[in-house]
Amino acid sequence: MDNKFTFKGMTAQRKLILQGFILSTILIVSIAGLAVLNIQKNLDAAYTSFGQILSKTLAIESVELIKDIPETAKVDTLRVHSDSILRSNRDIAFIEFRDANSKVIYSSRDYYYAQSQNSKVSVSSPMVTKDANGSKVVGSVMVGLSGSIIENITTTTRASLIFAFIVAWLAVVAIVFMDTILITRELKQLHDGVQKISSGEFGYNIECKDSSKEIQELCDAFNRMSNRLSKYNEQTMESITLERNKLEAVLMSIANGVVVCDNFDTVVLINEQGKKLLEVEDDDIINTKINQYCDTNGELCFKEKIEQFKDTPLDDMEGTPLSFNIEVAKNVIKSVISPMFSRNGDYVGYIIVLIDVTKEVEMEQLRSQFISNVSHELRTPVTVLRSYIDTLYNYGNDFDFNTQKEFIGVMNQEIIRLNTMVNDVLDFSRYESQNLKPVMKPENIVDIINECVEQVKILAEEHQLVFSIMIEPDLPEVVINRESITRALTNIISNAIKYSPDGKRIKIRAERSRVDDYLEVSVEDQGPGIAEEYQKKVFDRFFRVENDTHTVKGTGLGLHLVKIAVEKHHNGQVFVQSKVGEGSTFGFRIPFKHVEQVEEYVPKNVPQQNSEIDEVGGWEISLEKH
Repeated sequence: MDNKFTFKGMTAQRKLILQGFILSTILIVSIAGLAVLNIQKNLDAAYTSFGQILSKTLAIESVELIKDIPETAKVDTLRVHSDSILRSNRDIAFIEFRDANSKVIYSSRDYYYAQSQNSKVSVSSPMVTKDANGSKVVGSVMVGLSGSIIENITTTTRASLIFAFIVAWLAVVAIVFMDTILITRELKQLHDGVQKISSGEFGYNIECKDSSKEIQELCDAFNRMSNRLSKYNEQTMESITLERNKLEAVLMSIANGVVVCDNFDTVVLINEQGKKLLEVEDDDIINTKINQYCDTNGELCFKEKIEQFKDTPLDDMEGTPLSFNIEVAKNVIKSVISPMFSRNGDYVGYIIVLIDVTKEVEMEQLRSQFISNVSHELRTPVTVLRSYIDTLYNYGNDFDFNTQKEFIGVMNQEIIRLNTMVNDVLDFSRYESQNLKPVMKPENIVDIINECVEQVKILAEEHQLVFSIMIEPDLPEVVINRESITRALTNIISNAIKYSPDGKRIKIRAERSRVDDYLEVSVEDQGPGIAEEYQKKVFDRFFRVENDTHTVKGTGLGLHLVKIAVEKHHNGQVFVQSKVGEGSTFGFRIPFKHVEQVEEYVPKNVPQQNSEIDEVGGWEISLEKH
């Protein structure tokens, strides 16, 4: 068993058994020794009494033998009688006769020297004669006993007692040993049961058959406890599992990434968004040290901040969590570290919340760039206008009419440019509003195309650009907000003019979309084109492709306004097709919404035949049948 006394590594049970064994052995040996000594004492006393009786008997016999014989024959008579006694009984070592003056009359020691040396007990009795005058002591008889009989008796008795006590001792030891085995077996069962309970195997029962009443009661109490623990564990585990599942469900459903770490920086839980942001799997990060995680640049992005978090008092961290940014796969992730406490208020670790702020960072950069671009773009026309106006104001009379007209033309272009930028900013603010609900009504797209081309006619003439307008016959009206679509198409055409080399052609098409019931309008230029990696971003707000070719300034809002007008207000689609060095095609698709068909519309100044092309005014209009 595991509950040990520190007595030379000996268990309490073994120590108790050994003590009982030693005490029982000492007790049995002591009793056996006392018994042997007592028996020996009694035998010695009895043997001495036996010698006394023997000497008295021999004294009486000797007196009778020598009573009536001459003095000279007495010695022989005593010798003969003594010899007969010595030969008949080997337990008598010697016989010695003395007269009344204690003088030796006869002693067998002179004849049986070896035998007389074995004498253990010597007993003397007086030889007494009786006559008319009374009793008279005539001598004494001394008998020496060898003690062989008493020795044999003592040896036999001692052996018998020792054997009996050994048998009794062995019986006691056997009883103690068997009882110990039984108790140990029962305690071993209880020990195994406790081990099962400690390992979580609740409901384990012990069978204690043929056990003592106390052990049986203990087993019954253990079984009742085990069954209760089993029921409690089932309820508790179900509750814990439910709470854990709820917690994991909440963490997994959080839109932001969550990483839970213990007090030793070991990751114990991470939700799906966290794995996605850090680009890891469970096997890569669970049970690993979060401060060993490397970002895209191979740096330990969490290590320094976690050390700073641990060096800061928990009260400060709880009120103001530590926030910092990391970069993973070109994504900017805002990380917020907060301490984690148990219900008892004990610090158990920390939580790292991961927020993808890539778009916010990009937007902040775009806003800064936008403000810089707008400031620069506004400064240029304002500076030009101020310079030209100041020159005309101070020296206007010195200029001829053509020079004044040229100055006024430049000023008009700068005003148009300034007006365009201001309109972009105002339209952006207005189109982003959630409450804007443009008025929709059926419109003819050809009229809108004519209006847009007319607005940019002067700008196209400056760059010797020619428009080719191709409209599919029998196009029905489309339900739109005329102002927003006109603005969107004007922005697309203006971009085509900006990026087209002088003397090139810009193609404008209006036709039915080959997919679904949509009106498709596109503008194709012969400019430098746009790389494929930028094509998905050209409609984003504030985005501009800046390189050696794209040096045209602007706010970066034109195409974004097109996207809002088409997709948000008309449930349509914008698109771009481009190849670097070959030009670009921008356009949009708007659903017809089942507008009733109208009569064929023929735009003003547009011939009905394909073969005729009108280049008057620096732009051409044609009809193309599909």
